[in-house]
Amino acid sequence: MDLAPASLPQPPERPIVNGMSVDVEDWFQVGAFENTIARDDWDRCELRVKRNVECILALFDRAGVKATFFTLGWIAERVPHTIRQIAEAGHELASHGYDHQRVFTMDRAAFAEDLRKSRAILEDAGGVSVTGYRAPSFSIDARNPWAHEELARQGYAYSSSVAPIAHDHYGWREAPRFAFRPVDGADLVELPVTTAVFRGRRLAAGGGGFFRTLPYAFSKWAIAQVNRDAREPAIFYFHPWEVDPDQPRAAGAPMRSRLRHYTNLSAMEGKLEHLLRDFDWGRVDAIAQTALNSQLREAA
Repeated sequence: MDLAPASLPQPPERPIVNGMSVDVEDWFQVGAFENTIARDDWDRCELRVKRNVECILALFDRAGVKATFFTLGWIAERVPHTIRQIAEAGHELASHGYDHQRVFTMDRAAFAEDLRKSRAILEDAGGVSVTGYRAPSFSIDARNPWAHEELARQGYAYSSSVAPIAHDHYGWREAPRFAFRPVDGADLVELPVTTAVFRGRRLAAGGGGFFRTLPYAFSKWAIAQVNRDAREPAIFYFHPWEVDPDQPRAAGAPMRSRLRHYTNLSAMEGKLEHLLRDFDWGRVDAIAQTALNSQLREAA
């Protein structure tokens, strides 16, 4: 008679919590319009970010999700009450730089000042410490390794500034797909925006225009692939202007820019509701801390 104890059923694996983030900038500050709407004209444009952020806060509240808001200092100067609302609702307030200038257009000294200035404005408006950073247009890449060094020097805990793909506006194809420590001897964690893999090719799958313009089924497949096959959290992002189909139209913008910016704005909120239901989501700082703890254990 076999008296060996029966094997106990194994508990199911806990769902992976993905990183949900919002890049807080207004409709006229995007890269698609940088040659159409001059920086000096921003204060003459209709500011719609307050209403749009309030819509997103309500969306997250309905879904029971806490997220990270990577916010421009320029925005925080003009709607400080909205920034305080973000923090008071339990979301993470993080930096997106001051005025959406790409990092690879700056030298290290200018970047250091941009970090310092935007952080001071955000912390004053939000009443919380800022430890996370996302470069405008994912503009940390192989050209500016000093950017991660400066983030570490200024005490940031993490960055989510790398897109490990090739793209006409940005991209660092050779970068790791998942969390890594970019500076030797520092605990700074880089969390690249999510990519999926199809037939050996990396595909952008972390949100923004790809999420808005492609069928929802693609994003659902891609995030599920990352969670299931790599056992890694996805890092997802979108912008407040993407839930605003009534925003002004930029006169004189090239057709490609207009298509990229305005396509499927009216469908975006509904797609986000599906996404928030279909996966587990949390703040990006928690994802970074988990990644750091795991890497430190592996190095011990």
